[in-house]
Amino acid sequence: MSSRTRAHVYVTGNVQGVFYRATTRDAARERDVDGWVRNLDDGRVEAVFEGPAAAVEGMVEWCQTGSPAADVDDVDATYEEPEGLDGFEIRR
Repeated sequence: MSSRTRAHVYVTGNVQGVFYRATTRDAARERDVDGWVRNLDDGRVEAVFEGPAAAVEGMVEWCQTGSPAADVDDVDATYEEPEGLDGFEIRR
């Protein structure tokens, strides 16, 4: 039984053009969380986090604030089976 979990997250608010993706990547790498983050055309940010449950939950909580310039309105997280991602990247 794996101790890894996966969270698929959508972040709403003023989260584009405020270094949200870069700071998400840095925060995930500090916590040894794998996955990716990208901007969506509708103004939201989408991210996937995989890793130990406590670290993934920490990233979901981190998303509530995000980068210093961000103004987060909502974070919608769905937990899924991990897919074995390795590393963390910004997707475009």
